[in-house]
Amino acid sequence: MKGSPQGEPIRVETLTGHALARSIDALAALRISVFRAFPYLYYGDAAYERAYLNAYIASRDAVVIGAFDGDTLVGAATAAPMEDHAQAFAAPFDARGHDLTDILYCGESVLLPAYRGKGLGHAFFDGREAHARALGRRHVAFCAVIRAEDHPARPMDYAPLDPFWRKRGYAPLQGMTTDFAWKDIGDAHETPKPMQFWMKAV
Repeated sequence: MKGSPQGEPIRVETLTGHALARSIDALAALRISVFRAFPYLYYGDAAYERAYLNAYIASRDAVVIGAFDGDTLVGAATAAPMEDHAQAFAAPFDARGHDLTDILYCGESVLLPAYRGKGLGHAFFDGREAHARALGRRHVAFCAVIRAEDHPARPMDYAPLDPFWRKRGYAPLQGMTTDFAWKDIGDAHETPKPMQFWMKAV
């Protein structure tokens, strides 16, 4: 794995159980920092983070793939059995007749900008897909926010991650979307955002 901006090696660890629980506060801080950028524009709320991330602590088979620069968590990717996630994520699969116990659902993949382009995105997916196989799950799925092409906050140099996901073997599931609400930067209230599901057989 390529090194940190200071030239130190980045350590990638698979965290479960107590190690996962100990990483939650650092993961919450990463989510708030990274998701402020387009396309999520997430305002960030400590109470929301506690409620959302507690699902990973409660899930016996959840995993965090953490990237560490020394002792500092600089990136992380999460996953847990689909049936352990919010109903908003599971319901579209259930409605289409998918066996929820066959799917590992990937939550977030967050990485500080200075550590991008070093192969950590692949390491995050490699770790989660290996975890899916270890659990006997045959599919890995995630969803991504849908933003308008002409969204006023879209940077001129914004590059969607769709090509990266497709190279990993993921494909959007046609007609399978959900809505998930959070507060955008500058907004007074939460609003629902459309989310597109992607999936891959592992």
